[in-house]
Amino acid sequence: MQQQATEFGIGEARRVLGEVFAPWVLDLNLSIEGFDFTPPPGAATDWQPGAILRMPFSERLCRNGGIVCGQALMAFADTSMVIANLAANRGYRPMTTVDQTTHFMRAVTGDVLADARVVRLGRTMSFGRVTLMSTTDNKPVAMVSSAFAMLNA
Repeated sequence: MQQQATEFGIGEARRVLGEVFAPWVLDLNLSIEGFDFTPPPGAATDWQPGAILRMPFSERLCRNGGIVCGQALMAFADTSMVIANLAANRGYRPMTTVDQTTHFMRAVTGDVLADARVVRLGRTMSFGRVTLMSTTDNKPVAMVSSAFAMLNA
């Protein structure tokens, strides 16, 4: 992931993460690990803007057996897509989730990484995908597709 020395970048994304979301989302203790808003030199033609976030393991996020609950994973994916949209828009823009489909692939019992990518950004809608992966073995935990309505400021 890249970080550019401009007014807009990972610092602004971290500020939005700390200031825009509901207090209970902040309780997930998410961190932004990387942030892409411009293709690197030699990027593939299918390059997409996005972000990588981490959700640290916490017993408070678990159901029986120490497994991170689906509700926490879905909130994590949704929040990650907002940050990915921040990258695609090169700044914060009010938006709301229209649809989110989550395919759970297996249980996770540790930290989770979200690789959130904006597949298409339009004037009024944004479409994205998130891959949630276990940091223990780097294998997918869930796949998420989502749509957001871009709101007027």
